[in-house]
Amino acid sequence: MIASLFLCRGNAFAQSVDVDKEPEPVAIVELGGAGSWNLKGGSSFGADLAAEVTPIENWLELEAGVTPLFTRHLTEWDTDLLFKKPWTLSKKAEFMIGIGPEWIHTRQYGVTTNSIAAEAVLDFMYWPSGKHRFGWFIEPGYEYNFGRGHERSIGISGGLLIAIRRGP
Repeated sequence: MIASLFLCRGNAFAQSVDVDKEPEPVAIVELGGAGSWNLKGGSSFGADLAAEVTPIENWLELEAGVTPLFTRHLTEWDTDLLFKKPWTLSKKAEFMIGIGPEWIHTRQYGVTTNSIAAEAVLDFMYWPSGKHRFGWFIEPGYEYNFGRGHERSIGISGGLLIAIRRGP
């Protein structure tokens, strides 16, 4: 279902918006916190750092990020690359649906494992000024780990958006 949204060519509920003729940012940095809940039980919390670029305006955004998650006897580093379809809802609000691969590096009770996973997210962005310099994001997601145990988890991250622009 998510893949079909990437293949459809219409802007389902988006509207054309002129953002004060400001040039698009070169990249958008996401800084925040994250939480993850394994569907078989257990939770972990940590930080979230990602960078997002727009190779095809109104069609494709790429986000690369890393999320270290911690519990008492577990450290997990999730590194992902998401392919997102954006929709502009207004001058201040954006919505994206994304999917992509994820590499998971886990250390639990002294044992280190690496695995590959798939991730699907919904990304809500809010820019208070409408000029897209600083804003807020919240990103709920679902993860399926292809490694041993085929763990499934839901998570959420949120925090600050910082637009990186070209110099004058």
